[in-house]
Amino acid sequence: MRIPVYTPDLSGNEVAYAEDAIRSGWISSIGQYVERFERGLSNVTGSAGSVSVCNGTVALHLALHCLDIGPGDEVIVPTFTYIASVNTIAQTGAKPVFADSRASDWLLDPESFRSRITARTKAVMPVHLFGAICDPAIGEIAREHGLAVVEDCAEALGSYQNGRHVGADADVATFSFFGNKTITTGEGGAVIARDPALLARMRKVKGQGQSLTQRYWHDELGFNYRMTNVAAAIGTAQLERLDSILSRKREIAALYQRQLCDQFSFQELATGAASSNWLVSALLPRGCDRAAVMAALAAKGIDSRPVFFCAHHMPMYRTEEHFPVAEDISARGISLPSYPGLTDEQVKEVSSALNKAVASQQNTATA
Repeated sequence: MRIPVYTPDLSGNEVAYAEDAIRSGWISSIGQYVERFERGLSNVTGSAGSVSVCNGTVALHLALHCLDIGPGDEVIVPTFTYIASVNTIAQTGAKPVFADSRASDWLLDPESFRSRITARTKAVMPVHLFGAICDPAIGEIAREHGLAVVEDCAEALGSYQNGRHVGADADVATFSFFGNKTITTGEGGAVIARDPALLARMRKVKGQGQSLTQRYWHDELGFNYRMTNVAAAIGTAQLERLDSILSRKREIAALYQRQLCDQFSFQELATGAASSNWLVSALLPRGCDRAAVMAALAAKGIDSRPVFFCAHHMPMYRTEEHFPVAEDISARGISLPSYPGLTDEQVKEVSSALNKAVASQQNTATA
């Protein structure tokens, strides 16, 4: 594709720092860049501390595990989400309980969440999809019922509500640094938490449960979820340019919204919210053949993606329950090229091609 959906911007100190980490000999999970990256991430999110891990999926599992969630427990999660959110719940032995989305922002509907709470509910997992921010009412409902809040911020590094970073008020929040995320370490993730004791436990558990003061003494179940110093070196360089990356992504998102015709709808942001604009996504008009639209874009060398399929439609989680809002978003959503290296001309080219593809669909339907 001439214009891919995403490609990382590695134009800063990424190569220099990675080479420095390699030359130092500290290429595994200990080294100055791990410390620098975690410190930098804490500064960005305004958290008491962060723990780096090897990817965003294990970040979620680590959070759930260290909150002692397991068999017999239920965790409420939106059915419209990337599957890792759901898989990690199942990985603990707990039951994922699905809730619907809200039409305005495509995110977990607070009232649907409330209606799914049972005596077995242990936690809720709001997911800040595409950089939009879940309603703070979710946290208020969780506190009313004594539930833990695990925020999946994989797509929301750089998203703020009234100047406060997403995840800062959660029991635990998790991040992903996969190659298509706002900043990348190749593969990578992290957790932040308000409780210093919980943060320390996650740091311990990610390293096979080894005592933080006595080598080779393991007094609880742990995992090898550590980030390498080489990956952290790349992430450290990425963090140096986070502000400029976010600024460019905001410009790209705004340009798309100006260029696309009024038949498209986008996620709505609450007052005081600032999105990371991770992946610009829009809903096609009802009745539009998404596969045909994507094929028309591909014919012009433009890559695109459908948004996520609902988890309750997946074979391992299939249920006959109906979540109308989530199902509608899942069926009509399309994600567009959104990487910071896009030029204005390319954004306009994508928008023009998309407008024409949708118009062609509508003309065919009325012929």
